[in-house]
This record gives sequence, C-alpha cells and structure tokens, in this order.
Amino acid sequence: MPATARDRLVAAAFELFEGKGYDATTVDEIAARAGTGRSTFFRHFRGKEDVVLPDHEALLGRVGGRLATASPAGREVALREAAGIVLAHYLAEGPTARARYRLASTVPAIRDREIASVQRYVRLFAQHVHGWLDAEPDGPLRAELVASAVVIGHNHVLRQWLRGEVDDAATAEALVDRALGHALALLRGPAATASAPTIVITGGEQDVEQVVRQVREALGGPHGKNGDAADLGSS
Repeated sequence: MPATARDRLVAAAFELFEGKGYDATTVDEIAARAGTGRSTFFRHFRGKEDVVLPDHEALLGRVGGRLATASPAGREVALREAAGIVLAHYLAEGPTARARYRLASTVPAIRDREIASVQRYVRLFAQHVHGWLDAEPDGPLRAELVASAVVIGHNHVLRQWLRGEVDDAATAEALVDRALGHALALLRGPAATASAPTIVITGGEQDVEQVVRQVREALGGPHGKNGDAADLGSS
C-alpha cells in the first residue's frame, strides 16, 4: 500500500472510480478505503476532481525551474528537458495515469480541468521563450509558436502512451524527442534555416530540363526561394 496518506487517498479513489464509477463514489468512501478520515482528505484535496489530477503545481514549478536555468546556448536542451520532466512524471504514474485518461474521456469536469492545465504549460513555456526571442525578428510570434508546438508535440506522444499504443518508456521518450525536433525548428530562427544548402540527387539519364525542374521544386516553387543555390549530385 502507498506510504503517505495522500498516496493512499489517490490509490483508493482510482480503485473506487474504476469499480463504482466517478459519480457514484463519495469522498467518505475514498477516505474509508484509504484508512483515513474525511478531514484528512480535505487537508490534501479540495474535492474528487483534485484527487484524480496530477500535482500540476509541483510539475509547473519544476518545469519553470529548468527553463529559468537555460543559457543562450542551451535553450533547446532546456526545452527538451523541461518537457521530459512532465513525461517522466506520467510514465512513473503508470496505470494511474492511464486510468485518469479513461476517466477524462467520460467525466466532463475532469476533462475540462485537464484541458485548462495544458494551457498553463503553454503559458509557462511561452513566458520563458518570449524572454529569449522577443528582441529577434518575428520573436514574439516565434515564441508563441515554439511554446505551443512543444506542448502539442509532447502531448501527441503522451496520448499514444496513455492509450497503450506505445508500451514502453524508452519508446515514448524517443518519440517525444523526435516530436520536439520538429517543434524547436522555429527556436533557431530563419537564418539557421536559410543557411542550410539544398541537395538534389538526380538520375544519370535525366536531361537538363528535368534537373532544373527538380532544383526549382526543392527550393520551394517555380522560381526557387530568395535566389538560393543548390548543390547537385549525380548518381
């Protein structure tokens, strides 16, 4: 049995919710199953919704603390590690996190609270990324996009794990890392994107017009992008 009264209350609540249903379960029943009293329940939680949800206050504090320590050269690492803090928490919860996900799909009050919590993470990430980017070209816009994309990328993979489509923690972590690779492209800015050369591989039997058409398509349109040049390699 979980060691602390809070942990026992959480475990008891999920057992009862799974067995009796959320609406049919009372606070008194949760407290009795956990071996505590009603007053102990309300020292830890304001109501049944709170006993279901993760400790977002503690998680937000840890995420904010990691982002606050980011150096200019380490911002991408900080964002990855901050998202990893949240993922690790859910993975450590295991069956409890998956039970919560099932409840959220059927109990509107829980679903609404979880949706609201997502926006808290977006605002926290945005607060820090704005501080990094606002003085750069399109910085405020990029900050909003980066913050939203980090949370969306993380949650896309988390939902796969919660549904059982991804079974093991290592795979979930790798998928989140890959998703964040897409999300963080805007953190590097347009200059980093523009400096990368475009390489087109052509077949040996293609004529010049075919090669030129491939180059134009690779550069983003019939006239290319900003006059960029491309390296051509024949195979």
